[in-house]
Amino acid sequence: MRLDEIKISQAIIESYNQKLLDCLTVDVAIVGAGPAGLACAYYLVKAQKKVAVFERGISVGGGMWAGGMMFNKIVVQEKAKRILDELRIKTVFYQKGYYLADSIEAVCGLGFSATQKGAEVFNLISCEDVMVRNRRISGLVINWSAVEMSKLHVDPLTIRAKFVVDATGHAAEVVHIAERKSGIKLQTKTGKILGERSLNAHLAEEAIVKNSRQILPGLYVCGMCANAVFGSPRMGPIFGGMLLSGRKVALELVKHL
Repeated sequence: MRLDEIKISQAIIESYNQKLLDCLTVDVAIVGAGPAGLACAYYLVKAQKKVAVFERGISVGGGMWAGGMMFNKIVVQEKAKRILDELRIKTVFYQKGYYLADSIEAVCGLGFSATQKGAEVFNLISCEDVMVRNRRISGLVINWSAVEMSKLHVDPLTIRAKFVVDATGHAAEVVHIAERKSGIKLQTKTGKILGERSLNAHLAEEAIVKNSRQILPGLYVCGMCANAVFGSPRMGPIFGGMLLSGRKVALELVKHL
């Protein structure tokens, strides 16, 4: 069979357009496809919820790809190991309380599991604003990352969601937008983003699951974003808290959907 370049283009354009149309209204819109965002997506679609994940970069996985200082291994603790076990991602016992995983396998496993279960992932798309209705976050305003990077004046499109999850890591991008533009106080001590503290793996891993919760009506935080918003430390290349954080938010959202 002779290949037709126009047929190839047609197939891509038609299928992508349909995918985007199908996700204009979702149960949960997740911004950021790092480990917490992907774990959250996996457990939501496992519970048969409609989920779209929007990732600014070309690839999913966030900082997990590079492990610690580009040594592509990560550490997880016992509770988080069970999540990797569920996804058939190999772990190696190091010593009591510490398990190693290959960061490449972990990212690929998370992405594969989430998308196989039904999560729709859109890469190269940025969130530039939030929709607010009746003092509640009710969706996202999205645009191509290339438009954002080029600082072009191109009007965005919108996604309606029953809930939005900020999983953008250290930057807490969606919460920053909501804090600045929604007119609603955050559910923190000051009503504002408290800011990330210096690295302390033990305190950070303890705090991240606690901090992963609703920050505004309709808006949840998970992953390193949660610690940044609530003023807790960062943790470095131990990723158990990220996975547990994403799962916690997903299970809470399932109760509300």
